[in-house]
Amino acid sequence: MQRTSGVLPGELAEAIRATADDIAEVLRAPRDADAGLHGGLSVPRSTWTVGEAAAHLAQANALMAEIADGHERPYGDGTPGSLAEANERALASFAERDPAPLADMIAAQAEAFLVAVERRDPAQVLTTPLGTMSPAVLGSYLLTHMLGHGYDLALALGRPHMLDARRVVLTLPFMLAAMPKVADPAAVAGLTARFAVRLRGGPAFGVTITDGEVRVDHEPPARPDCTVLTEPVAFLLLALGRIDPWPVIARGKALGWGRKPWLAPRFPRLFRAP
Repeated sequence: MQRTSGVLPGELAEAIRATADDIAEVLRAPRDADAGLHGGLSVPRSTWTVGEAAAHLAQANALMAEIADGHERPYGDGTPGSLAEANERALASFAERDPAPLADMIAAQAEAFLVAVERRDPAQVLTTPLGTMSPAVLGSYLLTHMLGHGYDLALALGRPHMLDARRVVLTLPFMLAAMPKVADPAAVAGLTARFAVRLRGGPAFGVTITDGEVRVDHEPPARPDCTVLTEPVAFLLLALGRIDPWPVIARGKALGWGRKPWLAPRFPRLFRAP
């Protein structure tokens, strides 16, 4: 059912709903005669199985719906390590690993989020696992989280993923808000550099690092040390640690130039996806 949204941009609301439905379809699609066992398949680049990743998504969507409903739900301290620990504790307390019922939960909780967020003031400040955010940025957070794990599930199950340029652009409000929080202290230590980051065919933003301190701006700097041009889906997968920079560069999906072009392949590694 199509709905317009007042608190979230309408396109973001529909992307959240469509992404949750796409993930549910991936989880419901039988692979073979042993389809009921595919919850035990390993997720690439992860210690989780498909069932565990789907359970995490169901739990995370429920958490986001509760936050959107105005509840404070402590969940780690915002650092990648503490969030990983919170994830493992939550999974240990939740037994469901069957992809089919988890598919229903993921879609239902995304819808619950969309209903709850419409009761918020657009200027309200909500407390999330990665700090305070407006309802619209929280919606972008939910979409980003679903796209990352949805990609993992599609890859594990041999299904087409649900990332596209339009959805990636809708993740940017969250990505820009989160980048200073998820900068890797060891990677940025002592670094001073100005980056212009451009999504091919889409928007651009700036990242300025001054002796390890990270600032993100909605416009690129006038005189960047390094400009990074990335295909949108590759940008998100690099940012979320799902792929490595060099193969992306080799395929021409990411380019870097400027006074310090060697910083381009280093850029994704300055951050640790939570």
